[in-house]
Amino acid sequence: MSVVSMKGGDGEHSYANNSEVQKGIASDAKPVVVKNVKEMIVKMDFPGCIKVADLGCSSGKNTILVMSEIVNTIIATYQQKGQNPPEIDCCLNDLPDNDFNAIFKLVPSFHEKLETNVQGKCFVSGLPGSFYKRLFPSKSLHFVHSSFSLHWLSKVPDGLEENKTNVYLRSPCLPSLYESYLNQFKNDFSMFLRMRAEETMPNARMALTLLGRKTLDPLSNNCFQGWSLVSDSLLDLVSEVGLETTTDISIGPVFRFVSVPKKGTRSFRVE
Repeated sequence: MSVVSMKGGDGEHSYANNSEVQKGIASDAKPVVVKNVKEMIVKMDFPGCIKVADLGCSSGKNTILVMSEIVNTIIATYQQKGQNPPEIDCCLNDLPDNDFNAIFKLVPSFHEKLETNVQGKCFVSGLPGSFYKRLFPSKSLHFVHSSFSLHWLSKVPDGLEENKTNVYLRSPCLPSLYESYLNQFKNDFSMFLRMRAEETMPNARMALTLLGRKTLDPLSNNCFQGWSLVSDSLLDLVSEVGLETTTDISIGPVFRFVSVPKKGTRSFRVE
């Protein structure tokens, strides 16, 4: 099975032109991001160089928008305290098939909007790779950001062989299907935290925004109702083309279940 990324470019069906929901979520999370950037700077006593990572950055204007807000917060915090602005290393991460070229085309406009005395101190780079693996040197990151990405699992969960009717968790579904998704998410999220624990400096901060549910019932239909239509449509398509099994589509949105593990790394404190 190949790992897929968001559709690149700037066409009608590209991620860049179909990510207003993600933009709104990033906007809602902005106060938390700003607060934690400021706290990180004070805790680290205004370091001369700050390394920021946006994990699962995708492509399009949202990517630059988020990083701009982080950079502007850093600059404003230093100016308010009469400090010279630091060098800022902005690392944009996503899977290798991500459209990094589309991001890089937006970098010049990103730099132009910075104040003159900061333009030569802000560096942007792309880093392809899975955030479920090590990406950065030990103790090198000051601030980690990830929005609308961590609900994507690293792989299709094991034990889906008996699933013939669902491409995401909904009622009715086999208890084993629920357990498969739960275990995969626990493993993935724990791995993500362990990798970041090795890469972040003491007093670093992470701001993570990911999908969840408003109820403890993983089969509740209080959200993601649209996926029921997708699931039913795919089943109809399979029936029309005469496939004998729907196993091929059971790998659909493997990110439908999110539950924070109760036990995991103790390297981070949740605020």
